[in-house]
Amino acid sequence: MLDVDKIRKEFPILNRNIGDNRLIYLDNTATSQTPLTVVDRIKELYEHTKANVHRGVHTLSQEATDLQEHTRRRIQSYINADSFEEIVFTRGTTEAINLVASSFGDRFLDGDEIILTVMEHHANIVPWQLLQRHKNIKIHVVDINDNGELDIEQYKSFFNSHTKFASFAHVSNVLGTVNPIEDMIGIAHSNGVPVLVDGAQASPHMKIDVKDLDCDFYVFSAHKMYGPTGVGVLYGKRELLESMPPYQGGGEMIKHVSFEGTTFADLPFRFEAGTPDFIDIAAFSKAIDFIESTGIDNIRLHEEELLEYTTPRLLEIPQLKIYGSATHKSAVISFNIGEIHNYDLGFLLDKLGVAVRTGHHCAQPLMEHLGIPGCARASFAVYNTFEEADAFISAVKRVVTMF
Repeated sequence: MLDVDKIRKEFPILNRNIGDNRLIYLDNTATSQTPLTVVDRIKELYEHTKANVHRGVHTLSQEATDLQEHTRRRIQSYINADSFEEIVFTRGTTEAINLVASSFGDRFLDGDEIILTVMEHHANIVPWQLLQRHKNIKIHVVDINDNGELDIEQYKSFFNSHTKFASFAHVSNVLGTVNPIEDMIGIAHSNGVPVLVDGAQASPHMKIDVKDLDCDFYVFSAHKMYGPTGVGVLYGKRELLESMPPYQGGGEMIKHVSFEGTTFADLPFRFEAGTPDFIDIAAFSKAIDFIESTGIDNIRLHEEELLEYTTPRLLEIPQLKIYGSATHKSAVISFNIGEIHNYDLGFLLDKLGVAVRTGHHCAQPLMEHLGIPGCARASFAVYNTFEEADAFISAVKRVVTMF
């Protein structure tokens, strides 16, 4: 049992009003709110420990370096990686996927093939299309059924001697579908194909064990895990990272530079060119502390209860359609109501204090597959309450009366 009232005290933004209404924040799939422990840590570091990392012998630099590397080791432990050297800091999930597409994808040859799914975020589509500008590779796209679940038989059928990579979401940011990634990774590996898992929508809601999954790459963002913005994580198996050329060039990722040639730093630093966001990286450890002290299973169960409570009540509203009814689903509800445009729906809900997402959610191929231009999306986090769910449902009903 979670003490949600106690948890909410860590998030003062939840006390603000939108107009005359108390904020009900249901845009957690886009970004979660940040607890005071993280905010206080950021303030403390800017006031007392701001200095560039890995670049100085003076006290501030050493302290900042230790704090950043502490977070790296916290993440290593949190996802059960073999080594801190397998943890690369990026600016977010998007940059992490771009890094892999650019660097690992450098080895692809004309005629090679990769496998994606129709439910991917643009961040796991466009980097591979950019690679196609330089490599004549083919992209296969796995379809979904009416419940929003992947067609695993089609996925299996795409593997052949030309298949060199598979990349897919752990959880859909639109449908909420929790994909059977253990089976999908096993199928890929049985064909000798490495796998990247986009964990942006899974890492805030469920335990991630990269050794148990046996994934080759796993990527996620701090800002969806109650942490700061501008920080992402790429996990990669050591042997694969060691075989990849640097993604960017600059300071920190080198051993020696001359105009005759350059040698690169060891892992993970060869992929971390330039000054990192060391303040927010250090503060990210406090977000991990928050998740672990709350309990990731407690978070997941609370969100699932909110989903199970809200879904049938919304479906009582005439002409309301929910997209995604997978057996295994995260706490995301994407929906439309009759001919009401999703933007109008979101705009009017905001006037009632309810923050939801509208639009195509950076998943336009999925929207085209569903035959819609976009939809509204409500998504829950650990600090949301059943009272907020009731208020959200009442607000949706009120909006409907306006049309």
